[in-house]
Amino acid sequence: MTASPYPDRIEPKPGLSEADARALQKRTLTNLYNQRPARLAQAHAQLDAAVAAAYGWQDWHADMPDDEILRRLLALNLERAQAQ
Repeated sequence: MTASPYPDRIEPKPGLSEADARALQKRTLTNLYNQRPARLAQAHAQLDAAVAAAYGWQDWHADMPDDEILRRLLALNLERAQAQ
């Protein structure tokens, strides 16, 4: 049998209070993203800027519309597909 590449499921420690157990169940990525803590927003902003720089988008700005970003990505994809 092959070992799973994923870590074992993390289970709460025995003796955890009911209130803490409920709070722990609410700790999900979805809830984290919905809360959008400042550190997460800042990390996303840094990542977005780095990706834009990697694509050479010198005119990129944080509030660039999604439609413009998608238009550029599609154009790049089509360009690269034609080059193959």
